[in-house]
Amino acid sequence: MCLKSVDLGCSPCQPPIHMDSQISQNNAPVSSSKKAGLILLSVFSASLLILFLVYCNFPDLESSERQNLKLPQNLEDAKNLGQLLLRYRDRYFYTVLSGVLVTYIFLQSFAIPGSLFLTILSGYLFSVPVALLLVCFCSAVGAGLCYLLFNFFGRPFVIRYFPDKVSDWSAEVKKHESNLLYYIIFLRITPILPNWFINVSSPVIGVPFTPFFFGTLFGVAPPSCVYIWSGKTLKELTSTAGLVSPKAMVVLFILGFLTLFLPRVFMKSPHEKES
Repeated sequence: MCLKSVDLGCSPCQPPIHMDSQISQNNAPVSSSKKAGLILLSVFSASLLILFLVYCNFPDLESSERQNLKLPQNLEDAKNLGQLLLRYRDRYFYTVLSGVLVTYIFLQSFAIPGSLFLTILSGYLFSVPVALLLVCFCSAVGAGLCYLLFNFFGRPFVIRYFPDKVSDWSAEVKKHESNLLYYIIFLRITPILPNWFINVSSPVIGVPFTPFFFGTLFGVAPPSCVYIWSGKTLKELTSTAGLVSPKAMVVLFILGFLTLFLPRVFMKSPHEKES
């Protein structure tokens, strides 16, 4: 299936992929998977080197502080890292900002868990406007890099290991091919599909890059606001389970559905409105 370009400056669609034959048979060549794996490993290693350079560029820390300068894997790690970065934020603002930015993009690019804690951490370290711009930018750039990586090198993995999920989502995307930008925004606002799955499977089913990128840029803003505001009370947080209250979840779903269906109403042709 090849999706058509939408009327929002979208790039041409990807080469058609026949989901029924290619995915259901699960016949991705092993040699192709190995080659793609080596390339992804090389890109991942280069990205780790960049992270290491950012780490080396950080101000001199005491030995007790260096143990907290690591990727946060839980809330306690985020608290320790937040307290550490806060001590250096005013004096080394751009160093701290660039460190968070590069790390966030790295996690998003390779679909590594941990970006949620960096979103909370951004709210703790920076003002709400700065944190929101940072999170939206990093989410869009990181997701875009993930899209490109899997478009060129990761297709065999997606087709081989997620054939049913990709096939099901391909059918859903087909229904929204005339308003893909708003559909991607809807998916980013609501937790219907995991973000990592959207990132790795979009190029495989032919979602054009332009609506994917801008849908991510705008779509992550509403839920990110919730986590950024939670970051203001990072020291008092005991769990991430209750960060999104039931009321906030309802609001996000309503906003998502409005984003998806209101454009259809206003973009109808005069003939469709009369009918």
